[in-house]
Amino acid sequence: MRRPRGRTVYNACVPDGRDLIREWQDAMQAVASTARGAAGRAELPKALLAPMQRQVELMQELVDRERRLQSEVLGRLLEPVDAVFDLLEESGRTFRAQAEALAEASRALEQTAALMQVQAEVFERAIRTMREPAKVVKAVAGVEQKRPAAKRKPARRPKPKPPG
Repeated sequence: MRRPRGRTVYNACVPDGRDLIREWQDAMQAVASTARGAAGRAELPKALLAPMQRQVELMQELVDRERRLQSEVLGRLLEPVDAVFDLLEESGRTFRAQAEALAEASRALEQTAALMQVQAEVFERAIRTMREPAKVVKAVAGVEQKRPAAKRKPARRPKPKPPG
């Protein structure tokens, strides 16, 4: 799945990195101005605490944003790899289906060959059976018996030439 280019929903809701840096600089300036303005006063630690906490929050936000960005970039980088694996899985399923179809076709051809073998045997037996009465009549009449014809091999067809 392709993601739309440009700003994502996440990027639209989160301040720009420059905005975060400006906020961090503002927080640092607030710490510095508070330190200059509160020199020698007892409330200095409390006055410094709020800007420093904001600074820590901003740094945490930067770290979180960086992690999300890295995750998003890595996800986009790996999308083509996932697509390749999806295609390879689909090819594997196709190969398996073809292998099963070929195996089924092989079984069908074996069955056909066995049936044709049986047909040939029945046909040969029928011819022998039909010749018996003629042999008996020839033997009684004293007609010379012909030698049985040698078995002929079926004529081979020439192999088709490859298109070229």
